[in-house]
Amino acid sequence: MTRATEALRDETPPSGPEFPEPDDLAGTAPAGPPAPPSEDRGLHWMRMLARYVRPHRRIFITAAVLLLASSVLGLLQPLAVQALIDGLTAGTEAGQALAVLTGLVAVAAVLLGIGNYLTLRTAEAVVLDGRRGLIRHLLRLSVPSLRGQEPGDLLARVTTDTMLLRQIASQALIDLLTGGLMLLGAVVLMAVVDVVLLGVTVVVTLLLVLIMAVIMPRIRIAALRAQESVGQMGAALERILGAFTTVKASGMEAAEMARVDVSARSAFQQGVSLARWGSVAGTAAGLAIQVAFLVVLGLGGARVASGAMTVSALVAFLLYVAYLTHPIIQLIGATTYLQAGRAALSRIAEVNALPAEPLDLPFPAQDGLPAASATEPRHPGRVVPSTPASVVFDRVTFTYPGRTEPALRDFSLVVPAGGLTALVGPSGSGKTTVLKLLERFYDPQQGRVLFDERSLPDWPLNDLRAGIGYVEQDAAVLAGTLRENIVYAAPDAAEAEIRAVLRTTRLDPLLRRLGDDLDAEIQHRGVSLSGGERQRVAIARALLRRPRLLLLDEATSQLDAANEAALRDVIRDISGDTTVIMVAHRLSTVLHAGQIVVLADGTAQSSGTHAELLRKSPLYAELAAEQSLA
Repeated sequence: MTRATEALRDETPPSGPEFPEPDDLAGTAPAGPPAPPSEDRGLHWMRMLARYVRPHRRIFITAAVLLLASSVLGLLQPLAVQALIDGLTAGTEAGQALAVLTGLVAVAAVLLGIGNYLTLRTAEAVVLDGRRGLIRHLLRLSVPSLRGQEPGDLLARVTTDTMLLRQIASQALIDLLTGGLMLLGAVVLMAVVDVVLLGVTVVVTLLLVLIMAVIMPRIRIAALRAQESVGQMGAALERILGAFTTVKASGMEAAEMARVDVSARSAFQQGVSLARWGSVAGTAAGLAIQVAFLVVLGLGGARVASGAMTVSALVAFLLYVAYLTHPIIQLIGATTYLQAGRAALSRIAEVNALPAEPLDLPFPAQDGLPAASATEPRHPGRVVPSTPASVVFDRVTFTYPGRTEPALRDFSLVVPAGGLTALVGPSGSGKTTVLKLLERFYDPQQGRVLFDERSLPDWPLNDLRAGIGYVEQDAAVLAGTLRENIVYAAPDAAEAEIRAVLRTTRLDPLLRRLGDDLDAEIQHRGVSLSGGERQRVAIARALLRRPRLLLLDEATSQLDAANEAALRDVIRDISGDTTVIMVAHRLSTVLHAGQIVVLADGTAQSSGTHAELLRKSPLYAELAAEQSLA
């Protein structure tokens, strides 16, 4: 752990609960979709809830004490009313009793207001901790783990499910404590006033408890299904937005709307079920209190008539019966929220159980950026240029999860430090897989991959990836400005460096179109750019980082002939002090490569220069002939 990380965790202790470390959980859960959380899969959800609340326990205890004190003062109010009535009946001075009653009401109101504020404020902090921890884990997920999930459902877990933590923290926990204690206190004081009437009240309350025992499991099931339906709706909507142009071109708007509508209706139905059972619980509680009030009023009236109790005692007892309404409703509401929260915590725990990479990813500081020590750069992802890296694949076999046929089988390759190595071959021959293994998005089942004569698992992931620049086939452009996209992996780059790499990648026309403004906004997913511009932005981003190893996956597939020729010159220049591995279908891009490797069926069939391969590799000669390069 870096000193920056240690300092961050020491200075900001409430930055998050004690989340299960992904390193410890790796391999404990499959990379596929989370299993249904029936019966919480043995999860001790209360222990998980305690981890979220523990960093804020002092404020919670303070809020609970204030709310409890407010409730105690409320319990004393019926006794003050009894004293006031006795004074008025006896014709004695009642001013003191009235002053006491007024003071009890005023102080109780102030304590209630402060306690509620502290509770709600801390509940927001619990939600923040939950979201930060979940997002941190999502960013550390391995590629297979993430690709086994629905992005829309993961989004629902980060937003909707964590929102329920607020209800648990602000209402359920405090209400359970204060409601339970106040119910106990009310029962004790009712026993002081009249034991017979207390027995009647307890019988009615026990009936209510039996009813709740039947209702609460149904509330939990309805809450869980409602949250799952919201996740499914998010996944369906994300599917549409991710292929919006295809949906439009195919005229499938109505069909996709129907698909989302199924999930929306399911969420509605489960929400109605949750509301129905919640209404039954509230109605049962209200009815129980009313029955208790009427029974106490009738029996108490008879006891007053017989002289067994005074009118003031009956009034005080009736006030306590009415007072029972609040703690009972508190307890019912708290139990309802806990049932919904139990389902949410189960869904959050499923994400936390997904295998993750051992990345050093500290929680952000107050400014939203990772903390840095005096000896560490603020952005450690940018590396100082040094010698180019060497790469060795030693009898590597790799099969993607869920498939039976290996993508690479007994694959061996030596890439010398410096120069351009091109990977060519038919689609599905394993070219892109080579790049993914180098980035450790996946690990081979057999064999080993060496980076600078050091096995990849022996490298800390942060250090390994800091030395590699990777340009994907489907070049990613992020929402934001042109500058933010270019300096994404090198945030400390100077203005001159940025403009130089824009010239290198022939992005000057784009910059002029944006009014020579590096801070001009680019639309979401780069829709305001052409396909070639998106590719060149990705290449510029990688070049600005000045990596020791540059991986290019079909980086020229969307470039015209002029820009392809320009980029070919750029690659030739940078391959002098950087190792470049390039996947290419267009052989014209890699004719000058020092080493061209021909792949077929996951194996390296032959390697050499363009001229050598034309003579000794029938497959390469066929590819060259198809592109008029033989």
